[in-house]
Amino acid sequence: MPFDGASVQTPDLLGGIQSVCLFNHEQIITVKPPANTRRGSIENAHRAASLNATELSELAQRIKRWGAELGFQQLGIADTDLQEHEKRLGDWLAAGYHGEMDYMARHGTRRSRPGELLPGTRRVIAARMDYLSDQARPAGELFEETERALVSRYALGRDYHRVLRKRLQKLATRIEQAIGPFGYRVFVDSAPVLEKALAEKAGLGWIGKHSNLLNQKAGSWFFLGEIYTDLPLPVDTAGENHCGDCVRCIEACPTEAIVAPYRVDARRCISYLTIELKGSIPVELRPLMGNRIYGCDDCQMVCPWNRFSRPSAEDDFRPRHDLDDVELVALFSWSEAQFMERTEGSAIRRTGYLGWLRNIAVALGNVDLEMSSDPGAVMSALASRRDHESALVREHVEWALNRLAQSDQSGF
Repeated sequence: MPFDGASVQTPDLLGGIQSVCLFNHEQIITVKPPANTRRGSIENAHRAASLNATELSELAQRIKRWGAELGFQQLGIADTDLQEHEKRLGDWLAAGYHGEMDYMARHGTRRSRPGELLPGTRRVIAARMDYLSDQARPAGELFEETERALVSRYALGRDYHRVLRKRLQKLATRIEQAIGPFGYRVFVDSAPVLEKALAEKAGLGWIGKHSNLLNQKAGSWFFLGEIYTDLPLPVDTAGENHCGDCVRCIEACPTEAIVAPYRVDARRCISYLTIELKGSIPVELRPLMGNRIYGCDDCQMVCPWNRFSRPSAEDDFRPRHDLDDVELVALFSWSEAQFMERTEGSAIRRTGYLGWLRNIAVALGNVDLEMSSDPGAVMSALASRRDHESALVREHVEWALNRLAQSDQSGF
């Protein structure tokens, strides 16, 4: 059930108490006081506060080395000035491109001003971790096999929120062990944070025309996470844009959601339609979704910079439950209990069971029956949900049945 907001009391980085609203999209995040708020010795507390420029520079290098040891491919450090990005965000919201993602506008300037979200923040440690698994069947092979599900690569394995959060917490603990108590808070897509803007400022890459962060050596198949801190660490040089005249991502978008370079209308984006949108998918966009049932990677798949992406060594990001190569009919047969069990620890649970059925119904409606090995199975699967208790599911099932019936191949 969506929440409009909730106030939680959390220690700020200056040692006081602040009242802030933290959201993980629809779920309130109850923030526990981090380890750094416990009482430490006066000597240790003074140690962190009295580091000179040379010591801070050395610490920054050690942090990056520790990050690599924890499995991050790159770390960078940014200041908190996001004025340019704040204006872009305001213009994007004013255009209504956020659709039903009210949380994008709910927090005012906290999203673009780290010091308002967490008073005392002076720097942001940004980290990236590759997630593309070489164990997954290539997504490009699934476009023509319309009976099989196409799931965004990031969602094939375990929930990245948990994986990155644990690693970043370990990094913060390691810093604390080295210098004593300091102010920090770990974020992984769990609060109003302009992650890509901060990562760009930290030198992890640049924001491409599809609005994803790009890196010359890694493409865009990676996750981002941050540590807000009160340590005045030296900042890194911001990433430079290397998109040039390329518009492949814009041309490849199935729904023309990239309405201009660097501007995405989320209301047309398949990722939004299959994950964020809780109601009915616009009828005119359904045929364009193909067999994409959770997210969409088309703009990333055509990007030339992804030639340099590297497979992830993380076991947690390997495909689970054969989601990289599974028939739509099989997924559509899942009961709610099976859905909850098989999406435990997965980002896919976010869409909810009804959203899951809705998405798959649309994909089944887009199956090419002439190329299908078993058209009857496709139609039977849809017919089995025709009287589903959810009006949302029934609507999309009926649309799919009508669309397929027009081909006169099913016999129904």
